[in-house]
Amino acid sequence: MSDIESSLHALPKQLDLGSGYDVERVRRMFPILAQQIYGKPLVYLDSAATSQKPLEVIEAISHFFLQENANVHRGVHYLSVRATEEYEKARAKVQGFLNAEQVEEIVFVRGTTEAVNLVAQTYGKAQVRAGDEVLISAMEHHSNIVPWQMLCEQTGARLRVAPIDDSGELLLDELERLIGPRTRLVAVTHVSNVLGTINPIRRIVELAHARGVRVLVDGAQAAPHLEQVDVRALGCDFYALSGHKMYGPTGIGVLYGRHELLDAMPPYQGGGDMILSVSFEKTIYNKPPYRFEAGTPNMAGAIGLGAAIDFIRELGPAAIAAHEQSVLAYATKALAAVPGLRLIGTAAQKVGVLSFVLDGIHPHDIGTILDREGIAIRTGHHCAQPLMNRFGVAATARASLGCYSTEQDIDALVTGLAKVREVFR
Repeated sequence: MSDIESSLHALPKQLDLGSGYDVERVRRMFPILAQQIYGKPLVYLDSAATSQKPLEVIEAISHFFLQENANVHRGVHYLSVRATEEYEKARAKVQGFLNAEQVEEIVFVRGTTEAVNLVAQTYGKAQVRAGDEVLISAMEHHSNIVPWQMLCEQTGARLRVAPIDDSGELLLDELERLIGPRTRLVAVTHVSNVLGTINPIRRIVELAHARGVRVLVDGAQAAPHLEQVDVRALGCDFYALSGHKMYGPTGIGVLYGRHELLDAMPPYQGGGDMILSVSFEKTIYNKPPYRFEAGTPNMAGAIGLGAAIDFIRELGPAAIAAHEQSVLAYATKALAAVPGLRLIGTAAQKVGVLSFVLDGIHPHDIGTILDREGIAIRTGHHCAQPLMNRFGVAATARASLGCYSTEQDIDALVTGLAKVREVFR
């Protein structure tokens, strides 16, 4: 056993939460949270940007590189066989996590952005023609806007946008009205990265499917925070997520697609592993999911994602959601008491995302001062400039929660905001 593995084994990797959610024990699973920033304890409130990684994930990736590193699907030697087994085990874990019907419906990609682009440039190009329409919502991340704009530019189609109300809730009547005879796809976020709003995906799917329209769901912010993400219960046709948002590594994500749709879609990229045979005259493409996984994949990333799913299941998605909702309620009340602070996104159903503005103080100044207090938040437009325009702001400050967030984190944030106000008094 290597020194790295020995040191990892010396730390607790399995959670034994008993009958309650012990957030302090959960926090001990995340070594980065023990450090200090500028001499202050780290208060990490930026999980919507990327989550921190538990020891279980760190060890899984380390073990792969130390003991099993080899290319997958390409070799008969021991390491290649082991790497392939672990890679495909990770795919099966994702299938179970999403309750997909078939493991072949799980395509590994770099992240949600690539998943949406893959659908736009395969299914979209095959199905969308001049005069057709793609429908999105006003709360989308740029990753669920720009790929459809590009498709519309390529095909002559039209991009339509379903509006939201002042609380950040989708106006379902307007969305239903916008689904017309030329609508070919509805692409909508499950959870807003700015507002925290949880969209009623099942209802949206029902409205779209009643008119023969397929639905893609951006699940980047939903997968780590909801009690369950069940693609069969949701009924969606495509679902995208990113590993790094759900306690896994960067550079790995998932596209779920109904098998009959994936099977009919052309390849996204050409290269090794996405083919069955190649000649100078003709190439025969592989079956899904491998048709969409050209080249050497991110084996370590997939294995790390599998470990992250194990971690989430050990805590229990419902327990994580309940804990985060408790901290969200505490934070909402605490921030509402801060003079001059206005929350952006107050939907009745939301996850632990708190975007806000503070009268007369630029969000970047807020973030900079809080950073000196050891508090990590996000500032800017959060890759959602049209949404910022909808609320009449150029940027917001955003605090976002994870399974390790505490009420003490919120107390530190409120104390930090008081110091921000003192600076700009």
